[in-house]
Amino acid sequence: VVPWTGGDVATVLLAYLFVASLGQEFVGEPASLVRRLAVHSAALAAAVAFGVAVLRARGATWHTLGFRGHWPDDLRLALAALGLVVAPLLGLAGLLDQIVPYRHPLVDLLAERRDAVALAVVIGSAVVAAPVAEEFFFRRVLQGWLERRLPDAGGTAVVLSAVAFALAHQGQGLAYVPLFPFGIVLGLIARQTGSIVACVLLHAMFNAVSVGILLLT
Repeated sequence: VVPWTGGDVATVLLAYLFVASLGQEFVGEPASLVRRLAVHSAALAAAVAFGVAVLRARGATWHTLGFRGHWPDDLRLALAALGLVVAPLLGLAGLLDQIVPYRHPLVDLLAERRDAVALAVVIGSAVVAAPVAEEFFFRRVLQGWLERRLPDAGGTAVVLSAVAFALAHQGQGLAYVPLFPFGIVLGLIARQTGSIVACVLLHAMFNAVSVGILLLT
């Protein structure tokens, strides 16, 4: 059971929005895609650090924050889940891309350049910063609070956090459609393990496969 409240959830969310907007002001217009993505990744890291500090002040431990796990088991769970979801979800994403093209700064960057700097920024953003930040925000901060508030053993909390996760990707074509069931899988793992370690690993590997496909096409 997490110790934070809805007010704490709102504080963490507003802090992320503030840091992200501040980062964009720092970058200025126009700015290169590399610089924009690097600043966005830094903003995610800063928001996570602030969120951890706020929730630790509210009495959260590293365990309740979801950062404690058993790495061998978490890795096996993430690999097994990846084997189940990667083909159907990326297949669905490919079909939806034929209806409404997928749009994302990472795709634009890889279309523009593929040097070492661009690849480092793409991997840092998609495989490191986004999985850690999104799993912390959606699966622990939001879902953890919803599980505390809702009486149905977490089922509604999992669905609501998956909806929020999917809607956060609005503006990227129809990506939110396959991301909703992906969010359900991640939410169930978080609920059953009490940790986000396996979720971060699964999310990172899923994004890594997606980046690999982009590099091959």
